Amino acid sequence: MGLYLYCVKEKNNSEFSEKGINGGKIFVVPYKGLEAIVSQVDLKEFSSNEIQRKADNLGWIKEKAQLHEQIIEEAMGKEKGKIIPVIPMKFGTIFKSKEKLEETLKKYYSKFKKTLENLAGKQEWGVKIYLNRKIFEKEVKKVSHEIQKKEEEMISMPEGVAYFMQKQIDDAVKKEADKTFQNYIENFFNNLKEFSAAGTKGKILEKELTGKSLPMTMNAIFLVSEKKLKGFIKEINNLNKEFKSKGFTFEYSGPWPPYNFV
Repeated sequence: MGLYLYCVKEKNNSEFSEKGINGGKIFVVPYKGLEAIVSQVDLKEFSSNEIQRKADNLGWIKEKAQLHEQIIEEAMGKEKGKIIPVIPMKFGTIFKSKEKLEETLKKYYSKFKKTLENLAGKQEWGVKIYLNRKIFEKEVKKVSHEIQKKEEEMISMPEGVAYFMQKQIDDAVKKEADKTFQNYIENFFNNLKEFSAAGTKGKILEKELTGKSLPMTMNAIFLVSEKKLKGFIKEINNLNKEFKSKGFTFEYSGPWPPYNFV
């Protein structure tokens, strides 16, 4: 049997209600001022080759990944509302023995301590922005004098010529919308980063993964000080109200294990 590692945190005699990823008991391996949150697993079932073989079994992967996440969130104290800094580990981090785990804790002790100190009093939050392109392009047309001028000229043109003019207008709207959109996204990101200790952009997810009718246009992650959290959320709500008429929709979620800042 090996040890499956979920996260590392400062020692505080943690107790867990969740069962481990393989159904066994979750327990703590202490090292100085740290504790590693682990459970026993069958090394054959969780070997890298076996996990690779099961990668096509989305049900198995999803179930185990959700358990992995839930246990880390319990270690954070998320359900109790008191967020404790943790260093989350990637899915499938396994040690062959307690001695091997302790060697790693010893080797990276200073780095783990420093990371946990940097995370103290901070939380990871995600912000996703979706865009109704049709509404956005209409708003772009309203403020573009060049496009408005072309539409006025088109009124007096013969039908055949007007058709080609309309194509030019549509292309101009698309180009202007693309350019303006990028400015909006950068401004949104930089604005929210002002309320954060750090920020980064994640992968844009397809509709099949988001379950949304509108496309995702920004997937950002921020490390937010607990002291600034209310202001951070208020700013997201304000942006949502202000820019909804332009086609933007904002969603936020958290706190999450700080994978992006360790």
